[in-house]
Amino acid sequence: MTRACSSTPHASDPATDLSVNTTTHLLADMEQLRTHLGIDQWQVQDLSWGSTLALVYAQAHRERVTEIILVAVTNGSRREIDWITQDVGRIFPEEWARFRAGVPESEQDGRLVEAYARLLNDPDSAVRDRAARDWCAWEDAHVSPAPDHRPSPRFADPVFRVGFARLVTHYWSNGCFIEDGSVLRDAGRLAGIPGVMIHGRYDVSGPLETAWCLAREWPDAELIVVGDSGHASASMTDHILATTDRFRP
Repeated sequence: MTRACSSTPHASDPATDLSVNTTTHLLADMEQLRTHLGIDQWQVQDLSWGSTLALVYAQAHRERVTEIILVAVTNGSRREIDWITQDVGRIFPEEWARFRAGVPESEQDGRLVEAYARLLNDPDSAVRDRAARDWCAWEDAHVSPAPDHRPSPRFADPVFRVGFARLVTHYWSNGCFIEDGSVLRDAGRLAGIPGVMIHGRYDVSGPLETAWCLAREWPDAELIVVGDSGHASASMTDHILATTDRFRP
């Protein structure tokens, strides 16, 4: 979703209609791009939310995919979304308390992602900016358990953080516009497509469980567990480069 923040019209503008920004629309965009470039088959590679999109694309257009490389694997399920916006607060209670306090008291015991989605579409720019700051502070809190982790400088940009937070909450409050559980359920459609999944053992944001379950259902996939990594690290980058070279023609 980070790269989507470069699209125009920009998602930070409340006038930008997100109703036509769904997973179905993204899949159509990918196919339109492939056709425009005259590519018959291609390798699909991405990380985090992008890994969910890559999986859904490959399941829908398996004849167009030569290989799949996934990093920090997710599947867009309700279980994952509730984990990252609610349950992981058990690991970061102080930060989660601040995150929870960012929504009206009447909504603090409900689904916080839906409350933030409403705040990020508020007509008052001050309300939107406060919600974006709180959302991105929570993002920074759980994305890495490393003691030397530093906040991402991208969140210092008010336009970026509102656009980022608005897009993430738009997708997550709508279940990523994917039937819940369908990515794992339909993993058998990937049979015959070689794949590599690279996942950090200490990924708190997206636990290893998803990649492990997917590897059990996708017989042509290899799971690489990076023992010293969370959601991202330099050592994961080394594995990505090595895997990409392995599939080089």
